[in-house]
Amino acid sequence: MTTTLQLSDKTLADIARNVAKYPPEQKQSAVMAALIAAQTELGWVSSDVIATIAQILEMPTIAVEEVATFYNMYNTKKIGKYKLVICTNLPCQLTHGETAANHLKETLGIGFNQTTPCGTFTLKEGECMGACGDSPVMLVNDKRMCSFMSKEKIDSLLTELRAEGKSA
Repeated sequence: MTTTLQLSDKTLADIARNVAKYPPEQKQSAVMAALIAAQTELGWVSSDVIATIAQILEMPTIAVEEVATFYNMYNTKKIGKYKLVICTNLPCQLTHGETAANHLKETLGIGFNQTTPCGTFTLKEGECMGACGDSPVMLVNDKRMCSFMSKEKIDSLLTELRAEGKSA
């Protein structure tokens, strides 16, 4: 099989491990895991990544693209070092979610779907994250959930991430 994009052996092994979880005729069921594996390596899923995954899973490219563009956990454009996703669903809005979102926009100087000029932060809005009792909630890089995000907690988080980014 020829791929249009070179993924690392580690990522290809991760994809193969996920494909092996399904019967051979249903290997396309590993599409979400394959997209995550590629995004973990590269930071985003370009059209070349999508085509490569389609080739590996023997799926039409458009079918992989539909998955990548449907879910907001996949980055189909380059993003900053830290992707901040704030819930804008109703329960979070009722408990100061809009205030938190506006504070992030003002503090970072960007709107939703934008990246700071320095490339450190990308701000996204997200749908329900399943933690309505902890609202307003945010995700950092799709892995770290932050709860009860007041202006003070947002400022503290941004300070922490900036310091972490400088030491990395």
